[in-house]
Amino acid sequence: MEQKQLQLQPRLALLAALVPPGSRLADVGTDHGYLPVYLLQQGRIPSAIAADIGAEPLEHARRTAGEYNVTGLELRLCDGLAAIHPDEVDTVAIAGMGGETIIHILENAPWTKDGSHELLLQPMTKAADLRRWLSVNGYTFTSERLVRDKGYLYPVLCVRGGSCPPLTEKQLLCGVKLSDDPLYGDYLTLHAEKLHKTAAGLRQSRKEDAVHRAAALEALAEDAGLLAGSMPRTVKDALSD
Repeated sequence: MEQKQLQLQPRLALLAALVPPGSRLADVGTDHGYLPVYLLQQGRIPSAIAADIGAEPLEHARRTAGEYNVTGLELRLCDGLAAIHPDEVDTVAIAGMGGETIIHILENAPWTKDGSHELLLQPMTKAADLRRWLSVNGYTFTSERLVRDKGYLYPVLCVRGGSCPPLTEKQLLCGVKLSDDPLYGDYLTLHAEKLHKTAAGLRQSRKEDAVHRAAALEALAEDAGLLAGSMPRTVKDALSD
């Protein structure tokens, strides 16, 4: 009988595509274990550690591995990377959580910036805060990608240990290495709209420092909007597909 093949949603499918073949993977916050099980089933990786802070998600991951007849998956009950030794893995995926939670995990695992580990970080919120923290705490960006899943755009940050040049406000908000991504225009448009709204709120306070910040945000929004306008697609176009 033909073995059932696991299918991934777009967000996890992009992460899977970014995992280097042959990696020893740590999937932090694994939930149902779909990412490591898919990669093991495809023969892309020899082994994986699925880690989660809760016992129930790990039980889900165990059942997923059994359902798809996959071996080579080890389960770890721990906060972030607390129970994972750096020699056990060379690629770390941390996805499906807020940027502040990803920062907390990396703060408690300084070995992730030793230069020998590839990190795939997919923040659901506060991507700008995460980019800022990474840039000043010993990480450098190797690439970034965007994915649309269930009507939302999500960035995936690919980083390693290393020095990072100071980032501009536009890079913090709109990505460090996204200019060639086909969804970049959509991402810029979203940020331009948010910046205009924030600037309008600041102007209402009429405080001098707030007005100055509003002007800076408006200039950044205009810059993002102009760049987005030069792209072949817009958010409106994408949503009408």
